[in-house]
Amino acid sequence: MAGLELLHRSVAESLSCPQDALLCYLHWRLISHGYRCLGAGDQPDPNERKSELLPTGWNADKDLYTLRYQSKDDSQELLLKGVMVDGSIIINVMDLGSQKVVDLTLNVADYVDAEHLTDFEKVYKNSEELQAKIVSDIISPFGAPKERVTPKEEPKPEKKVPPATSRDYDPLRIPPRHPYGGRQPDWSDPMGPFAVGGEDLDPFGGRRGGMILDPLRSGVPHPIIDPSSGLPNRLPPGAVPPGARFDPFGPPGFIPGRPNPDHLPPPGYDDMFM
Repeated sequence: MAGLELLHRSVAESLSCPQDALLCYLHWRLISHGYRCLGAGDQPDPNERKSELLPTGWNADKDLYTLRYQSKDDSQELLLKGVMVDGSIIINVMDLGSQKVVDLTLNVADYVDAEHLTDFEKVYKNSEELQAKIVSDIISPFGAPKERVTPKEEPKPEKKVPPATSRDYDPLRIPPRHPYGGRQPDWSDPMGPFAVGGEDLDPFGGRRGGMILDPLRSGVPHPIIDPSSGLPNRLPPGAVPPGARFDPFGPPGFIPGRPNPDHLPPPGYDDMFM
């Protein structure tokens, strides 16, 4: 019964009759189920505030107890009245919002020892039975008040930043364009004995080697184009940046990158009568 002993000690000096101790126990059960006391009496006080303690003057009238409670989420406000009749107390509780009313009658002597009102270890009797009656007949009919929940903010998705490289990342930089869908072809060994006809046999398998020999990849070294070809003097160093597209000023002595017209002559090309 956590909290009941502290509550009893806070009001022990003002307990003058058994029904005072019984109301103290009832107050503790309401507090432990999420209610807070607003004050004593039927009318609200402008300066009142919700508290776990019993208000001043709560037991001024030993025959009629009047207390007001409110749930933590402010959804319920209860008006509690306890009336003494021939050694029994009739507890009447009304929800001011729904006008729902519940009541409970208790024989005070069955649950409170009148000779030990200030001794917490001896003042209450049959505590489990008393607690069960209060919960089932008073608290449960109104339902447990809901805790006020603060909505949680959903975490914002983290922005993915590309890993740092030797070059600074620039989102506006256009990536270089490459043929073959951004990948370089994997040229197999042109001199391989099984490379010829590979693409014709398996066009989707990524193999290399067609029926016609590619002179650019025949394994023969190609001469370097001289950009000064056709000029009386040579161009100064750096005049043509490396990798730049550049047409020589004059016709070179050969046309690189093109097959020899006589590479695949037709049958009987040297027959003068054809």
